[in-house]
Amino acid sequence: MTSLRAFAWRSLRVAPADRRAVIDIGSNTVRLVVYDGPQRVPRTMWNEKIVARLGRDLAATGRIPDEASEQALAALARFSLLTRELGVTDVQTVATAAVRDAENGGELLQQVRALGLTPQLLSGEDEANAAAYGVIAAFPGARGLVADLGGGSLELVTVEDGACRDGATLPLGTLRLPALRAEEAPGFKRAVKKAFAEAGGAAAQAGPLYLVGGTWRAFAAYAMHDTRHPVTDPHGFHLDLHEADRIARELARSDPAKLVEIEGIGTMRARSLPDAAALLRIMLGEIGPDALVFSSWGLREGLLYRRLDALEQAKDPLIVAVADFAAPMKSAITDAALMSAWVVGIAESGGSENERLRLAGALLSLALHRVEPNFRTSQAVEWALDKRWIGLDAYGRAMLAAMMLGSCGKTSWPRRVAALAPDADLRQAMGWGLAMRLARRMGATSRVSVTTSALEREGPSLVLRLDRSRAALAGEGVMRDLAALAEWLGLAPELRVAE
Repeated sequence: MTSLRAFAWRSLRVAPADRRAVIDIGSNTVRLVVYDGPQRVPRTMWNEKIVARLGRDLAATGRIPDEASEQALAALARFSLLTRELGVTDVQTVATAAVRDAENGGELLQQVRALGLTPQLLSGEDEANAAAYGVIAAFPGARGLVADLGGGSLELVTVEDGACRDGATLPLGTLRLPALRAEEAPGFKRAVKKAFAEAGGAAAQAGPLYLVGGTWRAFAAYAMHDTRHPVTDPHGFHLDLHEADRIARELARSDPAKLVEIEGIGTMRARSLPDAAALLRIMLGEIGPDALVFSSWGLREGLLYRRLDALEQAKDPLIVAVADFAAPMKSAITDAALMSAWVVGIAESGGSENERLRLAGALLSLALHRVEPNFRTSQAVEWALDKRWIGLDAYGRAMLAAMMLGSCGKTSWPRRVAALAPDADLRQAMGWGLAMRLARRMGATSRVSVTTSALEREGPSLVLRLDRSRAALAGEGVMRDLAALAEWLGLAPELRVAE
């Protein structure tokens, strides 16, 4: 219990929730994102963009069009004013490929400074590394290759052991691909293979390929629709290589007008998807990754993550995010840690991964019981499968759903949940939830009731031990929940009261 509580406290101690912002002057869009909430897992409080397409004429003229500059500057003037009115003093303004490559990029930056902003022109390697740190922040322990596809370029960088290396930028952005692909197929393939050959070691890392950028997320939305994936958020979505190539082959021949009918694919991304899919097919052959993993965190989140100290970076993003989400519903991490430790007596092996899932599940279960009873079952599934969680895969989502349903007294799960984890594992998680229900019922979430009792397997029995001074807690509801849990575990319920 001591180690679990220490783990919980380390994860919860977050820096002050000051607002901070990133203004991203990209080749396709100019975007402002204002964040608040925990430093380790920032919440988006405002997200606004305009499609200026600064890089649309670079291949033909080498310049940013005047009308695009004017559109971008109008948006940046608004963003500068918005950040001041929102009281945001920490604003990072960055410019990427279009401004970097354009003959008149320096002129645009001078005009941006006149608006009171302090733009930083990122090199190709800087841009690649920032995207890579976004992946490192979102997937602790990530090891593989990050591919960030923007309007002006494709950034590649290797990630391993919390660091990145071999960053490279390739002239294969979505605004450049149509002209390349307009050539005959062999010409397009040669151009892509040549760019990868020049990238050298940046494309030679074993492990998954982490895909960053709005066009890749639209690819994920199509794949999730095509495979009837039960999770709605593309962040963390996995595809094996066979499926990825099949879907990319379909998309490369698709009609953008039809793609916009799929949820999660807007008009701008629909136009880019066929070309990006054709690019991806060649990338898979050049890189040979283990699988594809889609990340909604990239350059902007990477910029924020890089500025954190080592202690903040080391925090578990799932526990920090769940604690932040549950706090307004009076779910305290100290209570959740006690409840999670109380359940250990019936838990099977699973190590630290099961420990963090139980802690997250305890936090959410306590919060769930602040929701009106008629909403709890639906909210349990929606919180687990539809909310964006950082540091949680599809399997973990299913385990959280089963835990929360168990805490509501349910002993079955919907098909959406069943599709994501084996029945045996879901049964175990539902047992944890039923045990959490018993703990909550026993003392109305009081800490004393948990610390003066114990739950454990003993031969064919499930034993609830109570201190004699707390014997009155073993009311009818407690005995009913003990019996339900024992039946679920295939054991006989037993109450023991002693000093």
